[in-house]
Amino acid sequence: MENYEELKNNLKKIEDLQKFLGEDKNPENFLNNLGLDMEELEKYYTENVYSKILLEYVNDSENSEPEYAYQSDSGFDLRSSEEVWIFAGDRKLVPTGLRFDIPEGYEIQVRSKSGLALNKGLMVLNSPGTVDSGYQGEVKVILFNTSKENIKIEKGQKIAQAVLAPVVSGKWIDLVKVEEIKEKDRNNNGFGSTGI
Repeated sequence: MENYEELKNNLKKIEDLQKFLGEDKNPENFLNNLGLDMEELEKYYTENVYSKILLEYVNDSENSEPEYAYQSDSGFDLRSSEEVWIFAGDRKLVPTGLRFDIPEGYEIQVRSKSGLALNKGLMVLNSPGTVDSGYQGEVKVILFNTSKENIKIEKGQKIAQAVLAPVVSGKWIDLVKVEEIKEKDRNNNGFGSTGI
């Protein structure tokens, strides 16, 4: 009986809300009728809910400061802090001179630059490389030369891109050993199981 009364009260509230709103289906008018201002609401979300993430860094190199080329970019360029030769089929650890204070709950992913990969055959070998939030040392990039030519990396040259990405760290995970994993729709269907 108690649930029936609660349901009846909720239906009454919905009817009252419909009368209050009338025939106008415009969301902005709906918010105005509730006493909410769209500009104030947008400002609140911009300042509080979608606030920018602070990524502090130290640049120990002579390179320009890291920056996003476009506001829509997910990554910013990493540059070599010294001249390095990478022979054909070889790999080198290339320093950037950058150190970051990565916020907890995030990591920096180091990825290949598409232009370098296409035009020179240079790629980040462990792509994406992971820089954990607890690491505060210099970010260095493992570059692999897939071409048949020796390639000289100039000091200040763009060599990779860095993407700040949310991640669940070990602090929030309990590894639990079990005898068997529960079945799911895919099970052990792996390589090529969804077609070529």
